[in-house]
Amino acid sequence: MFIIKVTTSKSKNSESFYISKSYINDKGKSTSVVVRKLGTLSDLLIEHGPNRENVMAWAKEQAKLETQKYKQERENKAVQITFHADRQLDFDKQTFYRGGYLFLQNIYYVLQLNKTCRKLKAKYKFDYDINDILSDLIYSRILEPTSKRSSFKVASEFLEKPSYELHDIYRALDVLGNECDFIQAEVYKNSHFLGDRNDKVLYYDCSNYYFEIEQENGSKKYGKSKEHRPNPIIQMGLFMDGDGIPLAFSTFPGNANEQTSLKPLEKKVLSEFGCQKFIYCSDAGLASEDIRVYNHMGERAYIVTQSIKKLRDEDKTWALNKNGFKRVSDDKPVDITKISEDDPGLYYKDEPYTTKRLHQRLIVTYSPKYAKYQKNLRDKQVERAQKMIDNGSIKKTRKNPNDPARFIESVAATKDGEVAEKHYSYIDAGKIESESKFDGLYAVCTDLLDDDVSEILKVSEGRWQIEECFRIMKTDFSARPIYLQDENRIKAHFLICFLSLISYRFLEKKLDYKYTCETILDTLKAMNFASIEDQGFMPLYKREKITDDLHDTCRFRTDYQFITKRQMKTIQKKSKGRE
Repeated sequence: MFIIKVTTSKSKNSESFYISKSYINDKGKSTSVVVRKLGTLSDLLIEHGPNRENVMAWAKEQAKLETQKYKQERENKAVQITFHADRQLDFDKQTFYRGGYLFLQNIYYVLQLNKTCRKLKAKYKFDYDINDILSDLIYSRILEPTSKRSSFKVASEFLEKPSYELHDIYRALDVLGNECDFIQAEVYKNSHFLGDRNDKVLYYDCSNYYFEIEQENGSKKYGKSKEHRPNPIIQMGLFMDGDGIPLAFSTFPGNANEQTSLKPLEKKVLSEFGCQKFIYCSDAGLASEDIRVYNHMGERAYIVTQSIKKLRDEDKTWALNKNGFKRVSDDKPVDITKISEDDPGLYYKDEPYTTKRLHQRLIVTYSPKYAKYQKNLRDKQVERAQKMIDNGSIKKTRKNPNDPARFIESVAATKDGEVAEKHYSYIDAGKIESESKFDGLYAVCTDLLDDDVSEILKVSEGRWQIEECFRIMKTDFSARPIYLQDENRIKAHFLICFLSLISYRFLEKKLDYKYTCETILDTLKAMNFASIEDQGFMPLYKREKITDDLHDTCRFRTDYQFITKRQMKTIQKKSKGRE
């Protein structure tokens, strides 16, 4: 133990300032040594005056710098470790540790989920550490998504060991399921510590998740599965902000109409999150007249996808007409029949669109590149349809709107007025022509009657991010299949996936969106360490630009050749925002 402080000595005509180090020597006696002479008071007053108090304040600051320098030198000194070629490893001793979770931990503690867990503990009075359980389940879901049982094994490889037992996880799931709404509201409130939320635009969408069971049970019902699986499913509705960061979610039975899920969750966002002024944005499946009317109230507005095929006849005729288009970038009129199919521009026309309950604005856009893409896709489907005819293997699937067999028409041959057994099939050119009318066209409906078209379309185009959220949850975080049976624990499972997605998205944002999801996750999974003879840790990963960016954005470093145990404890504290 040492103490570095400012000392002074006075003579008849002057006073001198020093930085001294006090410590206990080998004989157990307290002693001190001068580390640095700062100068006399008269000399120091010239640069650090005007009075002695100012000089003393400067001297104390220099003492602090010397203390930091000394500590750094102690931590960075070379470490000598002896290895023996003829000595076996210690039996059943762990040497491999996962460290990528430290960067996720940085997000977790800024979101103050530890304080949220403290509130839950005060309410339920349980003995286990729910903060350790929740954080480990989130880190495991991102780094190696697996069952809750296996997540416990993954967490045992973290640099900080679990302080709980396996059975505590299942007890904690019951609490997390009960407090799902409360936790979401707390996370939204605390997320502002990571910067302003872009909650002036809220995107909404639904997806579903299947179970490895055959019989319906509780909310697990047969419904229209996104994966086309014959299993019971449960559905999830998700709100996302304008930066692609999840805001709130809810679950509902697999056989329920997804449009009914919107209002209950949006009411929670309005009342518990305090979001009152925003633009609701969704695809056409979640944009019924009732939903539009609901989001026309108060300070809310909406921008939703509109199916051209479902428009009234006169509006559909107007939308399909090639006249009246303007270039989005400069509002200049353009004849879209004369532009190249490789033209990268976007063109639009708009008109008032009034229903019984709303005055709206219908915007129809045309993209030559999108039209070319749709034509090429349809041409390939027509080729497949012809092969079906040639091979005599025609099988139509009503559930799939992109089924190539939709272009096939079959007629029965007749002889002397009687229907023969043989059928003739052919490609229906009329169906191809009918579909081609919609190539490159896309429609948006909104109650923002005076806003700039380019801004409206920019908001609508952001819907791809909510689709990516569901993809990450399903694919990268393996949110399905679900093996839990208890309704409350199922809700807790989705809460963990939701919090994992928020943590990942914020980390992605802190990295300025410079890296793909695959790159970030692969890097975190590779940031592991080897324990070296109980002296410390050696990184096992490759230092790259992304690892430098991770360290810079989270304000701690693990990329030293060797990290002492003491240094690693400091790193763990820094990852939790504790210096």
